[in-house]
Amino acid sequence: MTEPNAAYKALEAAFGRAIRIEEAAGWLHWDQSVTMPPGGAEARGEQAAALAETAHAIVAAPAQGERLAAADAGDDPWAQANLREMRRRHAAATAIPADLVGALARAQSKAETAWRGAREASDFQAALPSFAPLVALSREEASALGGALALGPYDALLDQYDPGRRAADIQPVFDRLKVFLADAIPAIVDRQADWPADAPIRAPASAQREAGVALLRAIGFDFHHGRLDDSLHPFSTGTPEDSRITARWDENDALSGMMAVLHEAGHAAYTRGQPLAWRGQPAGDAAGMTAHESQSLTYEMQAGRTHGMSAFLASLLREIAPRSRVTVDSVERSLLRVAPGYIRVEADEATYPLHVIMRFEMEQGLIAGDLAPADLQEAWNAHVEDDLGLPAPDDRDGCLQDIHWFDGAFGYFPTYTLGALAAAQLYRTAAADLGRDALEAAFQQGDYSSLTGWMRDRIHAKGCLYPSSDALLAAATGSALSADAFEAHIRERYLGRG
Repeated sequence: MTEPNAAYKALEAAFGRAIRIEEAAGWLHWDQSVTMPPGGAEARGEQAAALAETAHAIVAAPAQGERLAAADAGDDPWAQANLREMRRRHAAATAIPADLVGALARAQSKAETAWRGAREASDFQAALPSFAPLVALSREEASALGGALALGPYDALLDQYDPGRRAADIQPVFDRLKVFLADAIPAIVDRQADWPADAPIRAPASAQREAGVALLRAIGFDFHHGRLDDSLHPFSTGTPEDSRITARWDENDALSGMMAVLHEAGHAAYTRGQPLAWRGQPAGDAAGMTAHESQSLTYEMQAGRTHGMSAFLASLLREIAPRSRVTVDSVERSLLRVAPGYIRVEADEATYPLHVIMRFEMEQGLIAGDLAPADLQEAWNAHVEDDLGLPAPDDRDGCLQDIHWFDGAFGYFPTYTLGALAAAQLYRTAAADLGRDALEAAFQQGDYSSLTGWMRDRIHAKGCLYPSSDALLAAATGSALSADAFEAHIRERYLGRG
């Protein structure tokens, strides 16, 4: 067995240091979203820029290029994967000028802070002065990355969230989904037409949070290595040792917060399950955001909307909403009811892809320059009317509902629906291996341990061993990513046919 050489070992040390700095930047972002007072935003932007510039300088340094040229990872497949990921990160870092790295970090912090106030006021114009410069800088980033990586600007950004993924590959999948859903959604709505109109489950936010903690404990979330907090937009961040999730609570719909908890817990399970032997190295990271969203959407959509999980959620909700008529059937109907709505994170399984597809189309326009930031509100409302069949929303429920673009995350959105397709494949395979009835019985107790253990073996512990999320999925399920399993799942769960 051949061992990695000195150049490779020097790269391990350098990239390990950069990753620790990036982790520290992640904690600053968590603090900004959860506890930081608004008056700290400008200083936080400078802190974020300093850390981003420092990590970038390490990865992009000429010394790393020299080491990469001389590096030999030996015959260990994990070390070879680590070297591959180092080369990918170095290529991206050297493409972006250092001053642009700092400018982006400052602009992201400023735009995110402005978004928070604008969303509360439901006023897109209040966010625009910070959003437009961020879009301009993101276009610069996309152009620089694209030039260095021989990719189109949007593909260059997409590649940072899901390596190897291209818009030209996504478009046919999304086109197929639109055709399928155009038939499936009306059929499901018609099938559900005689369902009773269950009243929403109302409960104080404090009680919902307690139920969220109980839910996390039941599914196996480790509070010794994690925590639950509140934020304006639910998210998950952290490391294998310290995984943090946030949720938001709607006092008029307690089920909404529970599903946000499940979604973010799926992300946290992936983070906690990454291979400790490669902790702090590129190979130990997640295999892109399609893989990450496959975990959140398995927890929330595939497992979270089973009959067994409906029974467990009903037991939790009865405790915090004793005056509501909470039954297993009413919870299950609420989770499975299909109806177009404004809010992506609250959408049902069938209409959810439509929310993502419209964002995919708009963010391509923003990066290409075909859609001006000032015209986003109008474009959004047109998509809502055309794609969802709903009248134009206010800004809070419209173009300000998601944090992603105001945080500079262009290229992220398509991974949500790609993740939903992957989740359907993974859950189908897990159910075949573990037994669907056995999983249902465990879910009645809120027990996700078997499912999480299966995912840990097939997905979490693999890190970036495989060159793409598609290769990881194929190894886990025996099939490349496609819409087949998702469409079959929709037909089976909602239309009662295979």
